[in-house]
Amino acid sequence: MQEPAPATDEQWQAILNNDASYNGQFYYAVKSTGIFCYPSCKSKPPKRENIGIYYSAEQALTRFRPCKRCKPTGQRLPDEEWIAVVTEYIERNYGENLKLEHLANICHGTPYHLHRTFKKVKGMTPAAFIQQFRIDNAKDLLRRTDKTVAEVGECVGLPNTPYFITLFKKMTGYTPESYRKWHKQHANL
Repeated sequence: MQEPAPATDEQWQAILNNDASYNGQFYYAVKSTGIFCYPSCKSKPPKRENIGIYYSAEQALTRFRPCKRCKPTGQRLPDEEWIAVVTEYIERNYGENLKLEHLANICHGTPYHLHRTFKKVKGMTPAAFIQQFRIDNAKDLLRRTDKTVAEVGECVGLPNTPYFITLFKKMTGYTPESYRKWHKQHANL
């Protein structure tokens, strides 16, 4: 597999300016999302250190998926693959403040299309998936560590402790503290 080249100043300016005159001359790949685009892509520009340059779509396809927004191969990325990219991003960054608009920008789509497609593929909304992933990670931290409830909430991206406790109880039937006690009692059996 060929490594992408670093962007020249001219290429970086073309990306920042969404310059369509460079389309076909090069493609930029975003390492943090695994997606590649035309220079004219209207998605939010990535950090410069996260991009690499390819001179053909075929080269980029060896390591990256085509963007759903600008379709640099002329074909749409299948919904399942696109949602897999979104899911991987959520799982790597669940502790951050993840909003639908941010996910759509990162994964090169619109918020409406992302919400609808995610629900079709996963059977739940992106927000529900993020909440479930955070609570699953909170359960793991409560079992494995002695962190306070507030610290656990903060670690999983839910820094508002009362909200974290309410959401945890809604999704598990236990408060975080009662879940920890229950698990310690049953782990020793």
